[in-house]
Amino acid sequence: MPDFAAQASWISLDPAAYAHNAQVFRELLGPRVRLGAVLKGNAYGHGFAQMLPLAHAECDSIYLIDPGDALAVRAFEQYAGVTRKQVLVLGAVSEEEAVELARAGVDVTLSNPSEERFVAALRKAGVKLRAHVHLDTGLGREGFTAGDLPARAAWLAGAQDVIQVAGVLSHFANTEDVTEQDYAAQQLQQFDEGARRLGLTGPFERHIAASAAAMLMPRARHDAVRVGIASYGLWPSSETRVSARAVLGRVPELRPVLSWRCKSQLTKWLPAGSYVGYGCTYRCAAATRIAVLPVGYFDGYPRIAQARAHVLVDGQRCAVLGRIMMNHLVVDVTRAASGDAPVTATLVGRDGEEHIAAEQLASWAQTINYEVVTRLGAHLRREVAGR
Repeated sequence: MPDFAAQASWISLDPAAYAHNAQVFRELLGPRVRLGAVLKGNAYGHGFAQMLPLAHAECDSIYLIDPGDALAVRAFEQYAGVTRKQVLVLGAVSEEEAVELARAGVDVTLSNPSEERFVAALRKAGVKLRAHVHLDTGLGREGFTAGDLPARAAWLAGAQDVIQVAGVLSHFANTEDVTEQDYAAQQLQQFDEGARRLGLTGPFERHIAASAAAMLMPRARHDAVRVGIASYGLWPSSETRVSARAVLGRVPELRPVLSWRCKSQLTKWLPAGSYVGYGCTYRCAAATRIAVLPVGYFDGYPRIAQARAHVLVDGQRCAVLGRIMMNHLVVDVTRAASGDAPVTATLVGRDGEEHIAAEQLASWAQTINYEVVTRLGAHLRREVAGR
């Protein structure tokens, strides 16, 4: 079949960069703390199917939101003939899904009283579910507050025949936007106290730290950490990078896994005075060679980045002209292209000595790198380098 995606943009993934980032955390954590890979949000926009083999090879546990993704991990393990790893669904599940996940040996998160309905379904199916109790220590999202714990402990004690508590977890609310971790320290204290008040007798796993806390708060590493954004080579925030130098005495090298590129649809000259794009918001001051790229906000390129954004062509920065359209960008390649042949533009990534980071695109779009990468269209072609 012809390659209908030949003119579209595509995403390249660097497995060596992911392995490097995992090793950065291995060295920070030491041998006693389990390294968990977070693959929610289509693996932070990198592509769940493409990133799963890389994460499975490098990490001890897989953390997801979607129950379907958890079952896909089990299917991958069976197909690839690799050892099963701990898989935990952090998101909400139905009672039918709870039964199916129990059969598959997938852990689930308990975070609200409505999950009491799982017990009857599990007993009817004759299966036992491994669960992690979610404590709300100050994020104000899912989980049980301190006042809920006596009732939760009693309920869990009465459901031991079908629910095995395998872990206790929480989420920090404010580790990335600050350089002082006072609020996080309060949350950590509440987490430790909450885990104690549950009165669990068997062995269980405690985990609260994500990327920033795993680097900045050694006391929060506990039994496992859930590393998301940093495993893809992106810093949680500039504050996290600054704090890392103070806490660790150095700034660990994180290597971006993702690059985003696009081949031009056409190049041509526009005479001086020509307008570019909808609304006539840009007018060429001089004769300008443009490249039309078949990529736009439908694909996840942020519309608000217009008038600030650049792409890289042949190692040179080329301004995006006019409005960013649903399916097109127009860029000035006057100095970067010498003819009318197609050019390849780097939207995120490195070209020669120049580099456009996801953080840079996020800055142009007045948002954060998380949003930039997770909004990359699931329809975009994703390729793992060397595979």
